[in-house]
Amino acid sequence: MLKVKIILVLHGVTKISFLNTLKNKNNPEFQVQRYTASHKAEWNDFITSAKNATFLFNRNFMDYHNDRFEDFSLLIFKKNKLVALLPANKKENEAFSHQGLTYGGLVLSRKIKFTDVTLLFSKMLEFLNENKVEKLHIKLLPAIYHSIPSEEIHYLLQLVNAKRSKVMLASVVNCQNPLKIQSNRIEGVKKAQKNQLIIKEEQSFKPFWNEILKPNLKSRFDSEPVHSLDEIRSLANNFPKNIHQFTVYKENEIVAGVTIFETETLVHTQYISANNDKQKLGSLDFLLHYLLTDRFKHKKYFDFGTSNEEAGAKINEGLQYWKECFGGRSVVYEQYFLETKNYTLLNSVFI
Repeated sequence: MLKVKIILVLHGVTKISFLNTLKNKNNPEFQVQRYTASHKAEWNDFITSAKNATFLFNRNFMDYHNDRFEDFSLLIFKKNKLVALLPANKKENEAFSHQGLTYGGLVLSRKIKFTDVTLLFSKMLEFLNENKVEKLHIKLLPAIYHSIPSEEIHYLLQLVNAKRSKVMLASVVNCQNPLKIQSNRIEGVKKAQKNQLIIKEEQSFKPFWNEILKPNLKSRFDSEPVHSLDEIRSLANNFPKNIHQFTVYKENEIVAGVTIFETETLVHTQYISANNDKQKLGSLDFLLHYLLTDRFKHKKYFDFGTSNEEAGAKINEGLQYWKECFGGRSVVYEQYFLETKNYTLLNSVFI
């Protein structure tokens, strides 16, 4: 990158600024490489210090379903130092923010500045284009997951004529400035206490999976959990500090449960389900009240996840209302797509 020093004298005060311009396409400052197993340790080390990463980007998480996807993840280096990653897979002539993950996008180092993000994004798109990848689909990581601000790509997408393809609506509680939980949810807590329900944080996922989650998904949506029982067990073994199972019992009978994914900034309810007595027993109100006001009250945010159906086109109003009664308010998960040949549009960003 060329930096031209400009000295301005305004009202007797000397000010120094820099005019930044992008180098031509042969810019040797940034290099892009496809991920291979030999990069695993370097990739995982970078994830632990990046400003917009979670454990889902760790290869020990991503690779649990590597038989389902053609991996096309990228590493971007500046003068041989790793500065960004793109968790991705490929189908024919299109690349995707990894389709096995809820979110994705460009993962960036903590110290990187906007100019370098622009340069490396351009270089990455050029690399894809030269490798006959015509389109890139990007799932943006919501800001609630960022350890420090990291929305450079949100801005750059407009400059390369990206189109928004999907929006999902999640309900999120600000745990450091929470809204008051509504009385109808507190009534549910009182029902649970009257019914002498107990909450267990346990190592076994089997009771919740086999007795609650799978039967409910089968009867309502004719579907299966995204993770099989063996997969969630394996992932929890790899990430015991991040994946938690909370289960509610009435005497010795399981009546409800929540599977939590915990990141640096928040907790996310990966699965929420209960038996048909949830209203009578107050089981989910009881469990969510405990998670919000006790177990995870130290986190910045509590993400209830989305209430969408039909690929985001519809909202389950009852589910949305239930989450909002706990103080959840709206955060979007966005997806975009762009033509990789548009990397040339980034050549004149700076003035």
